[in-house]
Amino acid sequence: MTSMSVSPLSFRRAGLAATVVATLALGACAMMAPPAPAMTAGGVLTNAAGMTLYTFDKDAAGRSACNGPCAQNWPPLMAAADAKAPADYSVVTRDDGSRQWAYKGKPLYTWVKDMKAGDTTGDGFNNVWRVARP
Repeated sequence: MTSMSVSPLSFRRAGLAATVVATLALGACAMMAPPAPAMTAGGVLTNAAGMTLYTFDKDAAGRSACNGPCAQNWPPLMAAADAKAPADYSVVTRDDGSRQWAYKGKPLYTWVKDMKAGDTTGDGFNNVWRVARP
């Protein structure tokens, strides 16, 4: 019978290696592109967190007119560089070069005053913001 001895240092190294692998795996998941917008049972388009999405009447198809202070109040629904758009969705390039989700050519935004999933306080704001619906 052969006796095997394993030092406590070997266990520590194995534990450290497992921790590093797990950390890298979790980091890769966190950096994955978010899914395209979803739809609630009420027919409202939402982001992954369930926050209502809006369209801006002043946007031209495939182009956002909401930049600077506008985009601070109406954060664009950003798309990853490698985002693949499903049917009816597209990705538009913003003035700053970043990418934004669009539905049927209309860029999508959230509203800073919506506090929880399901809020629609931006609908009709200044008569130019609309809840995004299919």
